[in-house]
Amino acid sequence: MKILLVCSAGMSTSMLVNKMRKEADNRGLNATINAVSESELKNSLDGLDVVLIGPQVRYLEKKIREQLEPQGIKVDIINQMAYGMMQGDKVLDQALALAE
Repeated sequence: MKILLVCSAGMSTSMLVNKMRKEADNRGLNATINAVSESELKNSLDGLDVVLIGPQVRYLEKKIREQLEPQGIKVDIINQMAYGMMQGDKVLDQALALAE
């Protein structure tokens, strides 16, 4: 499974990505999890299953959905509470539920 987090610069989500990777490893999941800026998104679509958008760039949701959902890529906004508290396990759960 390939999960991508999108934020304004790709920086604020890197800590969350690390926590999600650790949680995926703990669960024995084969998951590729990365963070990119919105401008890099179009170069990162290969094999992508889920895109989670950082709450601070939620205004991009409509544009990203229109771009990706026709390609079968699921899109959602990261739960704001889980994002704020950097709960990698909860954000991973959100991505997995979306992919089902």
